[in-house]
Amino acid sequence: MLDGGAMFGTVPKSIWNKINPADERNMCNWAMRCLLVEDGNRLILIDNGMGNKQSDKFFGYYYLNGPHSLAKSLHDAGVDFSDITDVVLTHLHFDHCGGSVQWNSMKDNYQLVFPNATYWVHKAHWEHAINPNPREKASFLTENMLPIQEMGNLQFLGDDLRISDNITGILAQGHTESMFCPKIQVGEKTLVFMADMIPSVGHIRPNYVMGYDIRPLETMKERASFLKEATEKDYTLFFEHDLNYECGKVELTDRGYKLGDAGKLTDFI
Repeated sequence: MLDGGAMFGTVPKSIWNKINPADERNMCNWAMRCLLVEDGNRLILIDNGMGNKQSDKFFGYYYLNGPHSLAKSLHDAGVDFSDITDVVLTHLHFDHCGGSVQWNSMKDNYQLVFPNATYWVHKAHWEHAINPNPREKASFLTENMLPIQEMGNLQFLGDDLRISDNITGILAQGHTESMFCPKIQVGEKTLVFMADMIPSVGHIRPNYVMGYDIRPLETMKERASFLKEATEKDYTLFFEHDLNYECGKVELTDRGYKLGDAGKLTDFI
């Protein structure tokens, strides 16, 4: 759970509360939704949530709730952590990459959750994350990042932003430096993992910008440009943080962009 005002920035509560109802503490419930892609002989996991290695005090700020977990979801899909060949990190804020690293059995050192995986991140974002600005410093935790490099599993995205023949992506600069939003080709359909460019259906309007974004005006430009492309090319959007909708389409109306068909991933792919 996160503060609704922080998630919607300057948008008045009287508006966003209709989209994401808050409790008496102003907190709204959000998902940390990851995506598993089977591409040939590769099992590619996009983002991995907060993980479980932080202190009780840390987790006390976020009110984790619900029956879902990454471990349970992978188990239900018949996948073990050791089966994952690639972990794609859209960016290194703790709620997107905290599940990369865990304590060892003695709790005296860290180990990779996905020991056989290559961990992909954009180089410019990596440099930004390990030398953070004061505003983002609390979101970039060294224990989530440096063990990946120290254990030799870190790989930087190339200039073509290509993970595989079926997965490329786009870079966004508004939320944080060089956030990577994967584009997955599934037959004739294109699924775009929106990360924090459009974290939920409540953020489809370009001006509904999170208070966390370091360049809010850039976010607005990026969203407007992307939404134009998404409607023209009939993309399906995958929402990482929306509690109710996994995926959706966008439509352009005389009042701007809005959510079209929405539902589960299996409704679209």
